[in-house]
Order: sequence, then C-alpha cells, then structure tokens
Amino acid sequence: MGAGVIYRADNVGSLLRPREVLEARNDPRTTPEQLRVLEDAHILQALQRQRTLGFRIFTDGELRRKGFMSDFYESVDGLDTDGSIARAWKGGSAAGGSPLIGLVVDRIRQTKRLTKHEADFVVRQSPGAVKMTLPSANQFPAIMYRKGLSDRAYPTYADFLWDIVPIVRSEVQALVNEGVKYIQIDAPRYSYYLDPKWRAFIQTEMGVTPEHALDEAIRVDNACLEGARRDGVVVAIHLCRGNNRSQWYAEGGYDPIAEKLFNELAVDVFLLEYESERAGTFEPLRFVPKDKGVVLGLVSSKIPQLEPQDQLRRGIEEASKYVPLENLALSPQCGFASVAGGNLLSEKDQAAKLRLVVEVAASIWDS
Repeated sequence: MGAGVIYRADNVGSLLRPREVLEARNDPRTTPEQLRVLEDAHILQALQRQRTLGFRIFTDGELRRKGFMSDFYESVDGLDTDGSIARAWKGGSAAGGSPLIGLVVDRIRQTKRLTKHEADFVVRQSPGAVKMTLPSANQFPAIMYRKGLSDRAYPTYADFLWDIVPIVRSEVQALVNEGVKYIQIDAPRYSYYLDPKWRAFIQTEMGVTPEHALDEAIRVDNACLEGARRDGVVVAIHLCRGNNRSQWYAEGGYDPIAEKLFNELAVDVFLLEYESERAGTFEPLRFVPKDKGVVLGLVSSKIPQLEPQDQLRRGIEEASKYVPLENLALSPQCGFASVAGGNLLSEKDQAAKLRLVVEVAASIWDS
C-alpha cells in the first residue's frame, strides 16, 4: 500500500441510472418523497452490488444527480437556467442525456449544501468506506460564463471562478468531518490544456494564455482542497476528456501539463483516463512524485465490449515503468453516467466492466 493508493480496484463514481428512477423523475406525478424512497432503494442495491463484486470503496452511483455537476447549480442562486451552451461533442450519438447548464447572470449565492442529502444516506448505509465526488470549481467558468451577459456580475472568468472556491472548499471539509474517507474532485476541464482547439479557445474566448489558465486552475483546486488531506482520508482528482453519452470533446496526451500538474496539485491520487489512444502514452507518468498514486483508467465506461485481461495487465506493466507498481491501481476510465442518460451500454455490461476491474486488480496486487 503506497502513495495514497488504498483501493486497488476503484470506481470513478457514477453508475447507470435504473430505468425506474429515470421514469419516475420524468413523471410529473412523482412527488419528491416518492422519488427519494425510490432512489434510496436503488442506492442500497448499488451498494450491495459493489460489495458482491468485491469493491472496498463504495459510492451511491450519483443516482440522485442529473449529472456529475448538477449539485452545484442546484445549490446556488445567480444562474439563468433558461439557456444552455451548445457543446461540440465527438465520438458517439449526440442524442439526449445532457442536463441544462445555467449561465451566470448575477453574483452567485449558496442556498444549500451541495451533497449533504446524498452523503447522509450513503455514509449511514454503506458496507465500507465511502467515496463522494464533487466537480472542480474550474469546471464552471468555461461553460457558464458568457461575455455580454455574465460580465455584468463578474468582470472576468477569474472573478467568477474564485467566487466558487469557498463553496467547494466548505463542502469538501464538511464531507471529511462527516466521515467520508475518499474525496474525488472531477476535473475534465484540464483536458483544455491538452487539445490544440481548446487551448485556442482559452486564448481567444477567455482572454488568457493556456499557461496562465493552468496555473490558476491548480491554485483554485488546491484552495478548494485546503485542509482536506489528513490521516485515513484519500484526496483525489479525476481527469478525463469528456464522457457525455459515450462521447468525448478533447484529445491529447498528458505531456503538456504533466510536470506542473503532478507536482503542484495537492492531492494523494490521480485518476487518469487511459482507455484509448486519445490519452497518449504512459511516459508523462515519470513526473508523478513518489508520494502520490495513480489510478489507471484502462477499462472503458463508454463501450460494452470487455477489454481482455491480458491487455489490462500489459497496460499496468507498462505504466509501472514510470510509477512503482505499489503506487498504482485500476478503474474504469470515467463514470458510467456523467449525465443521467448514461453511456451507451447496459447495466449488465456495467457489472461486467466493474467485475473485470476487481478481478484484474486482485490478480496483480493480491496475488
């Protein structure tokens, strides 16, 4: 057990929403109390399935959320939810599944805790240590800030960004104080610094250089995690290139950001997407400090086909040339349902993928 890696078989967080939950949520006759009871029942089933599969870290599958970041925009005032931002998705069907993203039109004001309604139940009911996921503060300015509208409240993207920090930081600290043993910050926006088209977006639309934006992003995430790292608690960050309905929006290896990111982010563990050529090689892992761990996202949550176990073992072996084997773990490359519509595979496929993670991890680290 090394470098913060406690759970050799890891789960990025979100699970496919059961059809019964989706139908109830879309039925105007469903009361909040009825929906809560239904969600509770399915979360209990999800916890039991994780236990049966052999996991030692447990999530509620984000089953109560519309999407991985919906807790934030449901917990603040100052957003216009009548409009949404079009995204340029690649690699799959664009049909459905994406929650409405509000635009910031006023100074944001927190109205309630982000995840207390989720954490209270899962901490009480889980058969083991609990992971809770939160979106990075960096997730929001690029998708919620629109010039000519948002700048009436915040003159710059950065002004909006830093106003989010105390909201995320207070949530992280509350979760740790309430007994959550694994805090995962979901940070897809770092992929902007890997892909030339998104680096150009930062320069032209956000008005700063990618290098400046990366430095600020790291400062922001570190500020959000201030005080969270303590004995018995894993603090992690998950990096991916988009995961809406089995799609993606960015490509490129970690090379442009690896040295700075791996050395300056104040986390114990990096969960890194590595299931396709979009992620590049393992060579950037040479910059990971010896006191930090890496969870290799070698199993795709986007497609139903199972990866051969030998292929996964070879990937882990290759990564171990740059990070010691005792500092590595295995997971899917992302969640199975970053948005409520979920990725394009079945619950049976999902279970097979998770079982694969556990079996390969056990064959390497428990042998």
